[in-house]
Amino acid sequence: MIGWTIEALAAAIRAGQISPVEATREALARIERLDGELRAFICLDAARALETARRLEADQRRGAWRGPLHGVPLAFKDLCFVDGWPTSCGTRTAEYFRDEQDCTAVARLVAAGAVTLGKLNMSELAMGPFGDNAHHGHARNPWRVGHCAGGSSSGSAVAVASGLALGAIGTDTGGSIRLPAAACGIVGLKPTYGRVSRAGAMPLSWSNDHVGPMARTVRDCAVLLQVMAGPDPRDATSSPERVPDYLAALGGPAGPDLTGTRVGVAENFFFQRVDVEVAAAVRKAADVLARLGAHVDELHVPDPQTMSDVTNIVSRSESSAIHARLLHDRPHEIQPVVRARLELGLQIRAHDYLQALRLRARLTRAFVAEVFAQADVLVAPVIPEPAPPLAHATVGPVHELAERQGRFARLTRLFNGLGLPALSVPCGFSSAGLPLALQIVGRPFDEPTVLRVGDAYQRATDWHTRRPPVD
Repeated sequence: MIGWTIEALAAAIRAGQISPVEATREALARIERLDGELRAFICLDAARALETARRLEADQRRGAWRGPLHGVPLAFKDLCFVDGWPTSCGTRTAEYFRDEQDCTAVARLVAAGAVTLGKLNMSELAMGPFGDNAHHGHARNPWRVGHCAGGSSSGSAVAVASGLALGAIGTDTGGSIRLPAAACGIVGLKPTYGRVSRAGAMPLSWSNDHVGPMARTVRDCAVLLQVMAGPDPRDATSSPERVPDYLAALGGPAGPDLTGTRVGVAENFFFQRVDVEVAAAVRKAADVLARLGAHVDELHVPDPQTMSDVTNIVSRSESSAIHARLLHDRPHEIQPVVRARLELGLQIRAHDYLQALRLRARLTRAFVAEVFAQADVLVAPVIPEPAPPLAHATVGPVHELAERQGRFARLTRLFNGLGLPALSVPCGFSSAGLPLALQIVGRPFDEPTVLRVGDAYQRATDWHTRRPPVD
């Protein structure tokens, strides 16, 4: 699927230039050729995918179009329950997670015409920012195979970056969409909390979990979000807020106009202890936005470390409660660093958890009021360093591995606690050829502005058009 975007392939299928079966076969052939090395997929069902594509092709001949994704091959993180597919959540247990119905986000994409290729690799229980997995194999960064792909939505990022699928679903509790998107050089959107239903996706931290799209371009993420977003009676936390037209917000052929858009560069916290190449790339990206007409200013972010710490307390408590049975009954099956993090959550007192929830609400009100009185979007790095070698995630004492995980996710975690939309967009490469990324954060439910800024940046640069050397 190299060379296609979701938008372009959907238009080509509608125009009869390529069929859903041809597109699916092309994707499956590429997976067969490359995935033995990349480890993007946990399970693949070529026969089922081709059967779906044939049905869509028959519908096409009758003039019956399912929707904007008719015939487009996608794949989904293996914590999304889909009937007939095992859902391991990255564990040793093939059917670790089950639900009464399919994951709502997946079901909406399929109803819009998507072809399901398979289920994608991930950090065990979605607990890990590097993408290592001792049970299913470590997902490999396609830009440099000996390096981390980012996590926990590692397979989603690898599949999209290497052209195995045109788009994917990821989930994000502390950065798990944005970190792998940044590490693999694709676009990943963590929407506002409640914008996309989490029904049918394994929970990790019910008050910090987000479901969102991953694709090569901002426009493709907008296409996927349009289908996925909206209220769901199966998820009481899903928002009734009106779903806008995300593609319309990006403007016509000329693209979005950033004239007058206020961009705040988060100077404190986000540029501390950050690799010099990362910092330089993000600052250059801010300069590009200024040339496009945006007003770019430095901005002081209130209490980022406190918010990050509060988010950690909440996530650890909730994840330990969710996976307590596995931890109690089969602790030997869990990777040591994942087990250590779950055990740490069990040590948090109920008083501290409840106080963290109260403090989070207060910090969120203060953050939104102060930051977005000065800016329409906030800009910052996503990852503090380019994707490290796999040994960084797998070699060393458990306490050191846990500390490395915490450092790698420290620039993304607080936006889960805040529940704000946050977009990762490629903005360069390190001297070693590894992707670098820009994080664009907006007001609650203001995905249109976040996407508009990201799309304008991509139109002015070519980072997203470059391909990893997997071929």
